[in-house]
Amino acid sequence: MITIKKYKYAVNAAVLALTMVLGSSCTKDLLTPSPTTSIIDSKAFETPARILSQVNGLYAGVKNGQFYGGRYVIYNEIRGEEFIVNKPNGVTGLDTWNQNVNSNTNEVVNLWSAAYSAINRVNVFLVGLNANLSKVDAATANQYIGEAEFLRALSYFALVQTYAKPYVFDGGASPGLPLRLLAETDLTGAGTNDLARSTVAQVYTQILKDLDDAETKLGATQANGAFRAYKNTAIALKTRVYLAQANYAKVLTETSKIITTTAPYQSPNGASKLESSIATVFTGSYSGAEALLFLPFTTSDAPGTQNQLAYYFTSGPGNGEYYLNPTGIYANAALSGTASTDARKGFITKVGTVNYLTKYKTPSPFTDYVPVLRYSEVLLNAAEAYARTGDLVNATSLLYAVRHRSDAAFTFNPADISSQAALINTILTERRIELVGEGFRLTDLFRTGQALPAKSGAQGNSPAVAVTASNYIWPISGVELQTNKLMQPNP
Repeated sequence: MITIKKYKYAVNAAVLALTMVLGSSCTKDLLTPSPTTSIIDSKAFETPARILSQVNGLYAGVKNGQFYGGRYVIYNEIRGEEFIVNKPNGVTGLDTWNQNVNSNTNEVVNLWSAAYSAINRVNVFLVGLNANLSKVDAATANQYIGEAEFLRALSYFALVQTYAKPYVFDGGASPGLPLRLLAETDLTGAGTNDLARSTVAQVYTQILKDLDDAETKLGATQANGAFRAYKNTAIALKTRVYLAQANYAKVLTETSKIITTTAPYQSPNGASKLESSIATVFTGSYSGAEALLFLPFTTSDAPGTQNQLAYYFTSGPGNGEYYLNPTGIYANAALSGTASTDARKGFITKVGTVNYLTKYKTPSPFTDYVPVLRYSEVLLNAAEAYARTGDLVNATSLLYAVRHRSDAAFTFNPADISSQAALINTILTERRIELVGEGFRLTDLFRTGQALPAKSGAQGNSPAVAVTASNYIWPISGVELQTNKLMQPNP
């Protein structure tokens, strides 16, 4: 008998979502299942095609527009200082930009629910697959389990970065999240939602446990394209997690698996590498070797109204909700200098008196693929880890690998790379240039212990937020606080 833990906060959304699948593996009978109170049913896992449909459903949960399909990336950008609000609108993140959300603000509640729904999809899937292992071969079963564990780790990492104090503040001793690892399948919502918060450190332990196991199970190459996880995808996410812990030795252990020791830097099997031109990566539907994981969309499978990246960050095809802060990273000479030949300037377009980011450019319904993991991030993770552990030579080489891809003739000022402190700062700046608009700015501020900077524009001002302020991290969802008697709010 399968023991199921029931919790109410998103039961119907989480369970019913498992019947939704992506791509051509959908079939009519899957979309009209027989009435049941449990999705863990022989019909859902009775054929390889149906099991694959459930795997596709796991990705559907993560790419929900309220989660990685748009909003999570957007919130991480607009809470930092790189963007200025152009069209003040509570629906499109004004309270987030103003650092003024509360437990019942829509974005706080919706992101929490979407992420935990994605996690529950994984938990339900793992129970169902393990009960039906005879339906697929062992290699395929391992691949699917690895993908599920990877997506659960990705979801928990997003949650712990958003709703709990950064690991580096106290070694993860702060309250973290409820670690829900059991499947909820009861459509009635009966049962209990009561589960206390694990510490931040315990959440990180579970994330890394999932990723370590996923690495052993996932295939070595992108057999499923850039839209499904493979071995390098799990390793790449581990480098991000260890970087957030300031565990630089472990960052280097992981990056050594997927970065050769000499140029051209790429994974040993060639499956992961930089494109020769960064413009290739942001064409709206990229699926090449630099994409360790991109989430795809189509006109019939779009992120949903006012969730889309192009809608927020571009003007013309998009709605121009936010433009680049003239005193943010746009002020760097690589992006705004008249003499700069950096290819990344091509992602900036001036409209009137302000500049917009155009990495995402597909017009309505705004179906740009969402970059979750790119190889350039892995190179910069390794560069920073080398610099922080005193290996300035390797750090500088990897920094140049990223910069020279976009500006082959560029030479850093010797003062910017000759000392450890200066080189770390230069690498952090390069991250801001390379990864702007991809959801990294807030988490980089968190892991480096920085305040959230003030920002101002014609439509209003947003105050700085000290690391000790109550609004430095987001409050716990009000729905969770109402339904989980063991849940404690953030102090």
